[in-house]
Amino acid sequence: MRVIIIGAGPSGLACAACLSRTGIQPEILERADCVGSAWHNHYDRLHLHTSRGRSGLPFRAMPKRYGRYASRLQMVEYLEDYARAFDLKPQFGAAVETVRPSGTGWRVAHSGGSSDADAVIFATGLNGTPHRPAFPGQASFPGPVLHTSEYRTSKPFLDGHTLVIGFGNSGGDIALDLAEAGARVTLSVRGPVNILPHEVFGLPVTSLGGLRKILPYTLADALFAPIVRAHIGRPRDYGLQEPEKGPAAQVIEDGRIPLIDIGALAAIRAGRIATRRGIRGIDGAQVTFADDTTASFDAIILATGYRVNLAAMLPETPEALDDKGHPKLCGAPGSVPGLFFCSYKASPDGQLNQSGIEARAIARAISNG
Repeated sequence: MRVIIIGAGPSGLACAACLSRTGIQPEILERADCVGSAWHNHYDRLHLHTSRGRSGLPFRAMPKRYGRYASRLQMVEYLEDYARAFDLKPQFGAAVETVRPSGTGWRVAHSGGSSDADAVIFATGLNGTPHRPAFPGQASFPGPVLHTSEYRTSKPFLDGHTLVIGFGNSGGDIALDLAEAGARVTLSVRGPVNILPHEVFGLPVTSLGGLRKILPYTLADALFAPIVRAHIGRPRDYGLQEPEKGPAAQVIEDGRIPLIDIGALAAIRAGRIATRRGIRGIDGAQVTFADDTTASFDAIILATGYRVNLAAMLPETPEALDDKGHPKLCGAPGSVPGLFFCSYKASPDGQLNQSGIEARAIARAISNG
């Protein structure tokens, strides 16, 4: 059985390890020069929001010495160790261009040539291409404009006023990183936000998914809401807009992960992080917000997320994707035999945990023929 896995991040490694337990040794194609390349390039202060016990990949738990929440460097170490433990040897520098049907299988064209397979697993992850929206007048801004994928540390921003656009987990983390370093920072928050405390009753909030397993997720949201308010209050307490949906509904229906607060809310309340509405336009260093207020900035950081679109890689099998280029089905056989997708849907229980669940299911489907 010839299997190709595209991507050597957590999902790709998990799929490869699960397949190896069934006696199938897959070919792993990775465009970067290392496993877990995204984790090598994330900002320095990043830690997992899911606990160590819920973040390990199949058949290999994270070491206890990592503490409750693994750091970026610990994740790099873990993924490298994981690949060694299962003798996974990706072909690095192999950027996949297209995956096309070929006879009864597939032909994968990549920068190193081409490979044939009976089954192909896409495991390139949710952090595909950085989304860089252009705001009116942005070209006139004199300072640096960078995406969170390019942010590493607060040091280059200590002497100026930085605008962070977007209040997802990366935006909240980076704004807090800047505030803790003494930098002047403002958050632009365009719309309503769901915010969860990092821990509830001493437990990681991402570990409290039991209600969703026994109740409709909208009802679980309603029952959990008073607990959230008791821990952190309401978004309007911080000058933010109230969401119409609960956090689980936001993930399941919209694919958007709520902000898990690790200190940004306290910094907002203390005045160390200012908040503004969405952006109406930019004129030089001056930014005008949706409420017609203005302020001048020295740098802009786009915490505007990522986009995944696999349509160009699958030119002859569009039926596997929706109209945005996202896989219609993850973790199970879909409408196209021999084509699988691992962990492309946001999970309220943590993406690493979801990667492991889907990797096991894909390996079973392939090994059972």
